[in-house]
Parts: sequence; C-alpha cells; structure tokens
Amino acid sequence: MDNLSKAELQRYARHLALPDFGIAAQRALKNARVLVIGAGGLGAPVLMYLTAAGVGTIGIVDYDRVEVSNLQRQVLFAEQDIGQPKATVAAQKLRGLNPHITIHSMVQRFTKENALNIAADYDIIVDGTDNFPTRYLVNDVCVLLGKVNVYGSIFRYEGQVSVFNLPTAEGGRSPNYRDIFPNPPAPELVPNCAEGGVLGVLPGIIGSIQANEAIKVITGNGVPLAGKLFILDTTTMMTRTIRYTARSDNRITELMDYEQFCGISTPETVNTITSVELEKWLNETPNIRLIDVRQPYERAITHIGGELIPLDELKHTEWSHELDTPIVFYCQTGRRSREAILFLKKKGYAIDHFYNLEGGIEAYKKRLVE
Repeated sequence: MDNLSKAELQRYARHLALPDFGIAAQRALKNARVLVIGAGGLGAPVLMYLTAAGVGTIGIVDYDRVEVSNLQRQVLFAEQDIGQPKATVAAQKLRGLNPHITIHSMVQRFTKENALNIAADYDIIVDGTDNFPTRYLVNDVCVLLGKVNVYGSIFRYEGQVSVFNLPTAEGGRSPNYRDIFPNPPAPELVPNCAEGGVLGVLPGIIGSIQANEAIKVITGNGVPLAGKLFILDTTTMMTRTIRYTARSDNRITELMDYEQFCGISTPETVNTITSVELEKWLNETPNIRLIDVRQPYERAITHIGGELIPLDELKHTEWSHELDTPIVFYCQTGRRSREAILFLKKKGYAIDHFYNLEGGIEAYKKRLVE
C-alpha cells in the first residue's frame, strides 16, 4: 500500500486499526524527519517510541557518554554501555528495534555554530536538553528555520511539555519558548539532575508525552499542545494546563551567545585550584581545610576527605573558620562549591583564602585514574 511494505503493514497493524489514523498517518510517519536533541532522560523514551512508531528518519545529537548514574532513568542504556557515547549506543539499539527506518547519530554538541546546518534537514525538533542555553538555542533555530519544537523539561517530581512554533490555519505560527519564558532564571537557581535529583520514571512519562505530541504534529491526528504548557506533578498525579500567547516584543532575527544570555559565560570569579594543585597542597601544606558541600549519600559513594557540610546546611547555620587557614570547597563538579563561596562572600566573609576545586571531585578522581 503506497510506500509501506508488507513487513511494515504487519509491524504497524495496531496503528492501522486505529480510527482516523490508518495508512495515511502511518505513511506520514514514514516520510517524517525528526531531530532529537539529547539522548538522555527525555531523549531515551522519545527515541524509543518514535522509532517503534515508524518515524522514517531520526537524527540524534548528544556529545555525552553513558554514566552509571544515568541508568536510574535512561532506560535505553545498560551497564555494558557505560563510557560509550550516548548517541552511538542509542542509534545501535534503535536500529535493532526497527530496521525499516534511518537513524543518524551525531556525537557532538548542538551549538550556535552548527545548529542551523544540523536542523535544516529535519521537519520537527524534539528538545530533550537539560540546560537553558541549549533550550533557547533550539527555540531560536526552530523559529528561524520554520521548524516545530516539541519541548519537554523535568525537575525532581515535576515535568512540562509544550509544542512551539506550530503552523496555524491563518498561515502564521503558534507561540514559541520565548513567549512563555522570555528570560532565563539566574544560573545559581538552576540545579541540574545531579544536584536537584529527578524521579526515575518522570522522564519516561514526559518523554512519552513528547513523542505523542510529535506523532500528532506529523499525522495531523489530535490537537497538539500549541499555546499550552502541560504540567504534571508525579507526587499527586495532578496536572495543570497553562495557556499562553505570543508576546509583541518577541523578535528573533539571528542566533546569539546563549551562554552569555543565560548568565553563564560571565560568572563572578572566585579563587580556584586544580586537582593537580590540590594534590600538591595536600602533600606539602598540612593545615589545609577541605569542605565537601555535597549530600551525605554522595559522600558515601566517594570523597577525597575533609569535612562534610552540605550546602543547604552551610547556608542555614553559623559559619566558623580560622581567618588564616586555606579552605578548599569541593562538590561533584565544582558548581555547588563555587556557590558556597559566593554565598559566604555575600554574607560578608573575606574569601581571599577560599578556593573552589575546579571540576570538582570528578576532575580529581579522573586525574588519579589517568
């Protein structure tokens, strides 16, 4: 039937039996080209369901590698995949799931320099990213190229989904990400999954909804979440849908420096120390004070010594220290420890002898392995 083979007709039989779906919708899926930015928590279920549904061409962009902490929620990966590029592993597994489609994997960052070229070949962009600079970049690329943006985000127990830049019956486009989020939050208010945590099943739920929205856009079957932000709280299973409209001051004419826009490229400076320098200090300077600002469970997994004073505890208790003692703050990646130093600075403490371990415990442990 048209360009669907007998094997495909058998594979998609339950789709074909759906009222108002049938051959035409399945053919639309086969002819569709979808780019998924990120193969992690959201990207994994999006990729699996779009692949199973028969989307003809799927692109994957992800520069990260599989880590053991990913396996709690990124169900596309397994123990044997640890250390391998997510995009490469994902493509291999997806090809095994559905041999009738084409998968393109790109082990690279989605950046201002390459984004327009990468996205140009696709009809829909699914945003599975976990940081604000890339979210704004994805949005602006979609607006400039006239692509639909299927957005999703997760934090702890809550998730959001919306569809941006969808063609309208009047010949225009539905509102985009900047219409509802014109300005990014301050960097220090945005913990990542490692710092804020995320319920393992949440990205599976939200990613599946994103896949559903993409399928609706492709097939024309159903009403996409355009101009609507769907919010799910998994602790209560309560949902809300917020309606929003286009802003008159939202004009996107070119790509920009998204790190700077999100306040990341020009951070307030603090003293830093590298893992090499710290190792030398520990061997030569006995009075150095080490402070781990992570959570107790993180320290139970691995640490490099010193005291444990979680960041939240440090912020809500009286801080005491010897003025002439060098203090090295550390966390997993260097972000929370830097925040601790800046907090103490705002409280009026002199921070000349405070140091942030650059790259955190991850950089320190990596050097020991090397």
